[in-house]
Amino acid sequence: MRSDKINKIFQYLSSAISNPTTELKYQNPYTFLVSVVLSAQATDKSVNAATKELFKIVKRPNDMIKLGEKKLRSHIKTIGLYNSKAKNIIKLSQILKEKYNSKIPKNFESLTSLPGVGNKTASVYQNEILNMPRIAVDTHVFRVSNRIGLVQTKNPDETQKILESIIPKKWLKSAHHLLILHGRYTCKSQNPLCDQCKVIRLCNYNNKNEEDKKNISS
Repeated sequence: MRSDKINKIFQYLSSAISNPTTELKYQNPYTFLVSVVLSAQATDKSVNAATKELFKIVKRPNDMIKLGEKKLRSHIKTIGLYNSKAKNIIKLSQILKEKYNSKIPKNFESLTSLPGVGNKTASVYQNEILNMPRIAVDTHVFRVSNRIGLVQTKNPDETQKILESIIPKKWLKSAHHLLILHGRYTCKSQNPLCDQCKVIRLCNYNNKNEEDKKNISS
């Protein structure tokens, strides 16, 4: 896709989404990291509901260690995969305390070495907390970027690599959130709201549908 078209897509998205930021509720870098770990295969809404009470008593790694895995599970039991997430969060909290003096490491390799922190989680953290121009690819970003035609990829890692290389520098910081929020509320997995879409004229998905309609009617 041409760079001028990519630029227009993000211009339109930014005009439709006035506050492209995370919908996760957090108090500091540590609670944000915990929230992102919990958000894997879960909605931000469900994570916020679970952490509302949790973050009243847990604000740093040592608080989480004192809480313990059993009590943590009781706070997050409404979230998918809560057993494995509880184990990972306790382990990463112990590592942060023992190895990093309870600070979150900044570099990508150190982040992804933490239990429960993969490529997507590390990229989300770096984008939101460290203001780095990373494009974490979740199901929304993967679907939207392929539907629109920004990429033609088969997996999230490939998608991230290409997006970070083709999106103009001015949009790199906000692109992650723009694509997520567009996918969450407009370009939905089922029954996308194409009639409400700001980028419909630039979208491969819509253009393909229009071409199919012409072929059927002819």
